[in-house]
Amino acid sequence: MPTNIPQSGGDPRKADVLVLGAGISGLAAARTLADSGRQVIVLEGRDRIGGRVWTDTSLGVPMDLGASWIHHVKGNPITKLAGQFGVENLPTDYYNYITYDSDGREIPEEEDEEAEELYESIYDEVEEMREEYDEDIPLQRALEVVIAKRNLTPRQLKGLWFHVQGETSMEYGADPDDLSMMEWDQDEDFEGEDVMFPKGYVQIANGLAPGLDIRLNTKVSSVAYGKHGVEVQTSSGSFFAEKTVVTFPLGVLKQGVVRFDPPLPAWKRSAIDRLKMGVLNKVYLKFPAVFWNDEIEGFGYMGAKQGEWAEWFSFVPYVNEPILLAFHGGSKGYALEELSEDAIIAGAMQTLRVIHGGSIPQPEGYIITRWGKDPFAFGSYSHIPPFASGEDYDALFKPVDEVLYFAGEAANRTYPSTVHGAYLSGLAAAKKML
Repeated sequence: MPTNIPQSGGDPRKADVLVLGAGISGLAAARTLADSGRQVIVLEGRDRIGGRVWTDTSLGVPMDLGASWIHHVKGNPITKLAGQFGVENLPTDYYNYITYDSDGREIPEEEDEEAEELYESIYDEVEEMREEYDEDIPLQRALEVVIAKRNLTPRQLKGLWFHVQGETSMEYGADPDDLSMMEWDQDEDFEGEDVMFPKGYVQIANGLAPGLDIRLNTKVSSVAYGKHGVEVQTSSGSFFAEKTVVTFPLGVLKQGVVRFDPPLPAWKRSAIDRLKMGVLNKVYLKFPAVFWNDEIEGFGYMGAKQGEWAEWFSFVPYVNEPILLAFHGGSKGYALEELSEDAIIAGAMQTLRVIHGGSIPQPEGYIITRWGKDPFAFGSYSHIPPFASGEDYDALFKPVDEVLYFAGEAANRTYPSTVHGAYLSGLAAAKKML
């Protein structure tokens, strides 16, 4: 993949279009514009492409630290890209799963199904509440209102909140008290199964990149724009173009680490302020040998502390290696980032020993993500908190003065928080510019 290669036959710091960020949305926009004959330079602050698509090989096999799945393959543009690039993928069976209680006992399948059905019925009632309320409230409050009408046992409540946590902090990177009752699930899905890439999601980014002029290790500090075009100040000097596609994650825009001159208009800043960035952190553990059921794909843990070490995924069916992955989302994901590596590993092993016995071995390798502290992301993906709405995603996408165009998962109202949403926003921004 060529990087840091100046455009031939011209000023190496000038282009028709500057694309700020080499994540999936930036690569999609740059690919579309370059294929349409535009001279494009992509500026990327990291030392790699992909953004929140990040494949790590330090455990000896590719492990995705950010995005891992194509969610719903039918009609999904990432499915088409995977086929185009010859990327192997394998389906995930979410029902090939065991749930364990806080004492390590396997919870009967019928009990787990009853808890899921209870969650679904309560979710249906919350949907009905939307028609009755004139103002938004946190999803947590709406759930509590519905639950209060039912005479649920402590056991039922424990199973219910386990499923709530799975549908909120695991899916949206945010707890129910930080999600809008009205709009938290306004997004849409494609159809079909989910698949993952045994050799890493970065293959999709690598497939989009060849031939693009990508300048790595080029951190943007300011963007000046107007009738004259755009001047972008970076750690590698100034770059100039007629137009720019901005693909900074919502977390970066919220932090204000890049200065816009003039400042972005109030309607754009308000949307950025209202939306929030969630977090889903991962802890990969590689062991000397498999000590769990090597035929299952995942297991849950309903511990005393809701959301801690609750969701696990086994990579034995995918890469034939003794690797487990634990997820922490929402407030638990942020809390994880404040712990030392030793404390995190100790917490993981304490849970695994409750489930699988005290004689299981220590891991021989691990990877821990801290997306909330990542200076190029400040979170995993966006969500809609109380009093925000899907219209804020539309506002984030809307261009400014036909000079600044915006793309990214948080600039896609229909498919936010996803790779396919980011990709489609990059295509849309490029087509709007063209």
